[in-house]
This record gives sequence, structure tokens and C-alpha cells, in this order.
Amino acid sequence: MRRFFLICTCVAFELQLLCGFLLHGYKSLPRLRIHEPVMVGHTYQTKQPHTILFFHNNSAEVIVGGTDFIIRLSTKDYTVKEIFYLNATEQKPCPERHTCKNVINVIESFDGGLFVCGRNDSRPTCWKLDLSSNNETSRIVRSYSGKAISPASYNIKTLSVVADGDLYAAVPLNADKSTFQFRRRAGNRREVWMSKNWMKEPTFISASWVKRLQDPENEMIYIFFQEKNPSTSPDADPFVSEVARVCKVDEGGSKAVLQNMWTSFLKTRLVCGFPDKALYFNHLQDVYVVHDDNWANTRVYALFSSNWNYSAVCVYTVGMIEHIFQSSTFKGYSKSIPTPRPGMCHPNSRSLPEETLRVVKDYPQMTDWVRPVNSIAPFYISRINYTRMVVDQVQAADQLMYNVLLLATDHGKIYKILDTGSEPFIISEMQLQSSSTIQTMKLDTQKKQLVVGFSEKLFILDLESCQNYNRSCADCVLAQDPYCAWTRSGCSPAVLGGIQNVKNGQTTQCFSSVEEKAEVNRFKRETHILSPKSVTVHTVPLNVSLYLSCPIESYHAVYTWEHDKQESTCEQMQSFCLNLIPAVAREHYGTYNCISEEKDYKKLVKQYQLVAPVVIETKTRKVVEDSSHTLFVWFWLPLTAAQARI
Repeated sequence: MRRFFLICTCVAFELQLLCGFLLHGYKSLPRLRIHEPVMVGHTYQTKQPHTILFFHNNSAEVIVGGTDFIIRLSTKDYTVKEIFYLNATEQKPCPERHTCKNVINVIESFDGGLFVCGRNDSRPTCWKLDLSSNNETSRIVRSYSGKAISPASYNIKTLSVVADGDLYAAVPLNADKSTFQFRRRAGNRREVWMSKNWMKEPTFISASWVKRLQDPENEMIYIFFQEKNPSTSPDADPFVSEVARVCKVDEGGSKAVLQNMWTSFLKTRLVCGFPDKALYFNHLQDVYVVHDDNWANTRVYALFSSNWNYSAVCVYTVGMIEHIFQSSTFKGYSKSIPTPRPGMCHPNSRSLPEETLRVVKDYPQMTDWVRPVNSIAPFYISRINYTRMVVDQVQAADQLMYNVLLLATDHGKIYKILDTGSEPFIISEMQLQSSSTIQTMKLDTQKKQLVVGFSEKLFILDLESCQNYNRSCADCVLAQDPYCAWTRSGCSPAVLGGIQNVKNGQTTQCFSSVEEKAEVNRFKRETHILSPKSVTVHTVPLNVSLYLSCPIESYHAVYTWEHDKQESTCEQMQSFCLNLIPAVAREHYGTYNCISEEKDYKKLVKQYQLVAPVVIETKTRKVVEDSSHTLFVWFWLPLTAAQARI
């Protein structure tokens, strides 16, 4: 009965969400739909079951890891600089050819070189590479065991992160996926790992090193993951989303307790949903961390899915997460909390008291949960199945910083969404030149480019694609795209002094009288009256069915048709707004205006002139004339039955 009630509640909740979308109208739609945006890239010789990307911000190359190779692509023109083969060190003959491959799944800058790891025919191996220059060939400097760094299978979701010269990784130690844990595997500090009881069947999503510029001894590595729900209730979701963290300086515990294990490991639930309805998005899909000079203000964007086929994004701060770890009670622990508090960073963790260490060992779960910045609802909700996410920080023409989310679907679409601080604004939907699943996605925050990897190709997408809003100053401003502003050159990458209104998209600045006088010869503004050449004239006989079409330039605008001082609504079909005249009568002749209205801007998009034909009859043809041109239209005359038999 309880489960039936929960299902009914979810159905009612979905209907409520849909009604909310309808009430908000255009807000749930992308303002612009861009099909096959301008991109450059690289096509692989064969389809890849798994790819991984690596590059430093503003570097001269992108490195792609595939099956038995890495490719170095120039970021200047995206030509191949080098294909370096890392074939599996197999023993021949190979019993099953498809298993004897070296699928690359880790690429990091580590130990003074490029650190590459692969499954190596189920015997994980890592290589330190010295990358070539001046047309020389790259070389292997050293090889290592890849155990606990690279999984034996590419289809296991794993992660790695380098922090202050140390390499951290989350992979299963065994081929059967048992002992799946997060550990410090190599580097300057000793190897430290988890107790096998701290997580239950985890799926690791992301890890991030959060720096504290004024307090490096208390820097943390945060781990975002899913694990099996310990609750045995039949109504409980089978998995829960969590965040854990460990201290960068953690050296493990004493010989008696937690030797070579984390002494700072704590975890807690990551909540995203509607707490007043007890409905949550429990399936964590992706996480992106936007760092801040003040570590507490570092923002965590988390992408979730749900059992009722919705996606959601919730936003947290590291300060909020750390507050739970430093103030919550320990779940299941009823005694007074010892000093020093369990889970805190300590420069000599091996000297911590046993009482403190035993709390971490036996009770690492916090009682309190981490709730998002907006505690009553997610930042963004959609029925679209999003799978990946990155977030860029953009300095706009007003010199303020804005966060832009780039969400990828499982059908090769990218959604560009502005975080205005109060609600999401969907700038655009971009359909890439592939409908397959996106395997990997990386952001170059310096060059403002998004690198997207599919099984068959790699795309590089320019995020400053301002030509999409280049019709007028108003179109540029209405886009609310912080990458773009109106300048002397049209809609261009945002510069100081450009015309832009990221917060609300009001276009009043485009029509400032003082500015118009000063820049009349330099700025090409929108005119509200179309020139005669833009008017489409149709000569139409009576009783003919006719569609008038108007291109939809913005899905956030409201379109209407005006004719003879009367308005009619638009019938939308794909990317056009239609006006159907079932049978042309004399009152249908005249001027038709397609008007779009968006925020404070009203625009004449398309104009038609319908005129009646002037007919001059001849013996075998009719000549149709009007004031602008003459058309010769040949007719098929009806035949009698006798004529048809001739």
C-alpha cells in the first residue's frame, strides 16, 4: 500500500512539474536551436569503445586516449601532431582477439611527464611518456604496474586526480570488481587506502582537489559517488548519492587502528529534490566543481536523474559540505565526540588518539545531509536525459563573472544554460554532427572551447559562437549569452564597453539616442520597418488553400499574425510559424505581418502582400497580370469521357 501511494505521488508530482513548465511557458525551452554548429575535429580510423581526453588549459594540444594509442592534436588547427601506439603486451596467440587490447583510461600530468595507463589485456599498466617536439617521436621513459590505478576493464567507471604531486585513483583491485575503493596510489606521500566497510558497491563519479591558499595543511580531496542504500525498506531507492572527503596530508593511522588507511575519511548524503514532498533525485550522473579563491565559496554543480525520468541540477558550496563534516553527529555513534574531532586534518595522523581513530573506522557516516543552496528545490529540472555536464566561468562585458552550464544528452545535443543566480536561462540547444552517445567531454576555460568525444570522432566546439545572434543589437542582447556582446563588428566575443544585458536581456541600451547619434555610421542596428525588397508578394486566385510561413528566430518570443487590424495566433511547426488560410476569399487580400515580441522588443519578422489576379483570357491560355509582374500560367482543361478515349 505504501509503495502504491509513493507511485501515485510520483505521478502526481510529474503532472505538477509539467503544469509548472506550461505556466512558465518559454522558460523551459532553449531560446535558440542550432543544428550542426560550426565545429572542427578529428575522425578516428575505427570506432572506439572508450575514449579519454586530457589537456592543460590554454595548451597547444589535446591528447586523446583510445584503443592501443594516444593521439596528439594541435589546438591551433586540430591536425594530428602524432599518433603514439601503446599496444597490449600480449602473449600470442590471443584466445579472444577483442580482449587483447590496451584501452587507455587514465591520462594525467604526473611525475614530471605524461602519465598514461591502460587495461593492457587485463593486466593494467602505466607508462611515463616523454612527448616529442620538433617532429621527433615520443618515447616511453618508464613503465609501472597499473594495479589500483587502471581497471582491467574499460566499462568500469573509474576516476583519477593529481593533487600536490600525488596521484589518487578509484578503481577495483580485482577483476570481479570487489574491493572498489579510493586510495592515494603514488607520489610524494605514502600510499593510503580505505577500509572495505566504508562503502557498499560504490560507483565513483568525480573527485576534486579544493585548494586553500591560506591554509594548505587543511586542503581536502572531495569524492562524489553512488553506493547501495543501506536501508532495507521496500520503499527506499536502491542507491543513494554521497560526498566523501579525505585530507591531503593524511598519512594513515597508528599500528593499532587504521594503519595505512585514511584517518580523515567521512561521508554524507548529497540531497537534491523537494524535501517538503519527500521526493529526491537519487541517481548522481556527473559533478563539476567551479573553484573560488575562497575555498568555502567553491561551487559544486551536481547532475542527477530520477526514477520518473527527469533530470535535475543542484548547486552546493564546499563551505556547506564542510560545515556538515565539522558539525554533524556521527550516525550510530551515541557517546560524546572525542577530541580532536574525528575526520579533521592532522599533520601527523599516525599520532592521533585511538578513540578518535575508532570513530572514523566504525562511524564514518554523518547524520546530517548536505542540502543545496536552494534547499526547497533543484536549480534546474528537465525531462531531457542529460548524461554529462561541465560549467564555465565567463567574464561578461560588465566585468562580472557568470556561470554557464553545458549539459550533454545521450543523443549528441549540448544545452547552454546560464546561471543568473536566481533561475536558469536556457540560451541554446546545439545538435552536434553525431547522434551517438557522448563518451567524454572536457572544457578549455582559457580558449572557451568544449571538446566532445564520440566513438567515431572528436569535436571542438567554440563557445563564443556569437554569429548565431548577429542579426541585430537586440538579437545579441536578448540572447543573454555572457560570451557575446554587440560591438562595432556586430555580435562578437564580449569586451569591455560592448552592449550586453546578461541578467535580464532588456534591449533598451540598443536604442539609446545619444549612442545612436555617435555611432550611426558604425553600428548597424535593427530597423522596425522592412524594406520593400523584404516584402513577399503573392498573386493568389480565390478559393485556393494557402500557408504563410514565418521563421522562428527565438523560441522565447511570442509570434502573432496581423492582417487588416486583426491579430491571429501562430501555428508552430518545427522552426516555422504558420498562418493557414483554408480558402482564399476577397477579405483575405492585403498585407500580413508576422510579429515577434520578446521582453521589451517587438519586431516585424516577415511581411506578405496577397493580391488578386487580373485575368486576361485568350483561346488557349490565361494571362495573369498584376502591378508588379506578368505570369503566364498554363491550365489543364477538363476532358469529357469521349475526348479521353481519343
